[in-house]
Amino acid sequence: MVLRESPFPNQLLSGLYSLGQYLLFPSYWATDCLLDLRETTAERQQNRRQRQSCPLRALVTGPLLLLLLILSMPVALLGLLLWLPLQAARRPFAYKHNMLSRHPEVWELPGTGKAFSFISANVCLLPNGLAKNSNLGQIKQRVALIGQRLTQGEASASFASPRSRPFNGEGGAGPREISAPFPPDVDFVCLQEVFDQRAGSRLCQLLSPFYEHIVYDVGAYGLQGCCTLKVLNSGLFLASRYPVLAAQYRCYPNGIREDALSAKGLLSVQVQLGSAQGQRIVGYLNCTHLHAPAAHAQIRCDQLTMGLSWVQLFQDTHTQRGDVIAFDMFCGDFNFDNCSSGDELEQTHEIFRQYQDPCRVGARQDQPWAIGTLLNYLEIHEEAVSTPEKLKRTLEQEEGRRTYLAGPILQDGRPNPSAAGSPWKGRRIDYILYREHPAPISLTTEVEKFSFITQLAGCSDHLAVGLRLLLNPAPQ
Repeated sequence: MVLRESPFPNQLLSGLYSLGQYLLFPSYWATDCLLDLRETTAERQQNRRQRQSCPLRALVTGPLLLLLLILSMPVALLGLLLWLPLQAARRPFAYKHNMLSRHPEVWELPGTGKAFSFISANVCLLPNGLAKNSNLGQIKQRVALIGQRLTQGEASASFASPRSRPFNGEGGAGPREISAPFPPDVDFVCLQEVFDQRAGSRLCQLLSPFYEHIVYDVGAYGLQGCCTLKVLNSGLFLASRYPVLAAQYRCYPNGIREDALSAKGLLSVQVQLGSAQGQRIVGYLNCTHLHAPAAHAQIRCDQLTMGLSWVQLFQDTHTQRGDVIAFDMFCGDFNFDNCSSGDELEQTHEIFRQYQDPCRVGARQDQPWAIGTLLNYLEIHEEAVSTPEKLKRTLEQEEGRRTYLAGPILQDGRPNPSAAGSPWKGRRIDYILYREHPAPISLTTEVEKFSFITQLAGCSDHLAVGLRLLLNPAPQ
């Protein structure tokens, strides 16, 4: 493999980097614990049942944590002086190649067609204190559950299973559904908000028995590659059953407010799928997480524009003469939807002329069967949405969608009261887009299935989305 596993060129730099992180950890831990004193709605309900007082706990532990933070600052400063300059030697992602006994079937053309399945999901794996902003916490428990749910679909119903009841909204037909389980044998998993390094390493460990190639801990820390200090990585994470030939990360330089602290950007990966008459069959995956604050539409548009140019540069650099490009995907949490009046600027971006969105008819008009992917974070621990199966049943009803999905917004991010009509859509901010490429052997692309997946119920404030593409040689 061209890609080495360590983000550092030698063990010495890697060891010094780990030492710097160890020195920073006490201050990081104390800060996270202080922020974690806030209760989620689930913790508040549990404390009421057990007649425990969170304010009393905060009153006792808060001063102790603050004292630890103050005492650890000199050590943290030393760690920072070691950690910051080492970023210049760090490649902006880690890569894991795990040899598996089971490999996907190599695709050869000319011949029969082949289907590939993709998952994109925002998993909200921030440090506990920051995850409380989304009414989530307990990162250790959640990352274990997310890893289990992402890999337990080996015996589950497939996208095309007759047991999966299609959700077609108010009319509209087609291979679409709300699904509780993840499909089996997903080829590519693209995740966002894997911000916590320990959670990312744990998720890598849980997925590596099923995915031979994993790109994680993606992002440029410190002052490398970006104009502001980055304390969190990009949160991007990609797992592939197929060999990764090349990978590149680019940082968006225009994040502001809270987003300026994380290295949000674009991860582009080239994978090898097979061979065609002596030439490679390759695919491209581009995963991103755009600027979050609702009122900053122009920042998101600028990021999409940068992303498109970076995608083209990456493909121009790594595509060889004669390559058959089977797919070119662009996915992630875009933080805007196709129904809110506050997102009008993004809805007409050039990306929707270059890539196809299976859920979209045009600007401000989605397919009748499409639903929102952002949950009402204050309601994510309610009984009606507490399990994947319950969340699926709830979202199949319009009243459930009105209650448990986040609604359309105005330009300043406030809810839009005039968007209360029927059918209720919710905010679909998680996307999987695709485009076709001319090639020496032409391929026809068909969306075999698009799914809104509820398997992350209780683990995230987003639904996962899944796409299954069927590729066939075009008739001559």
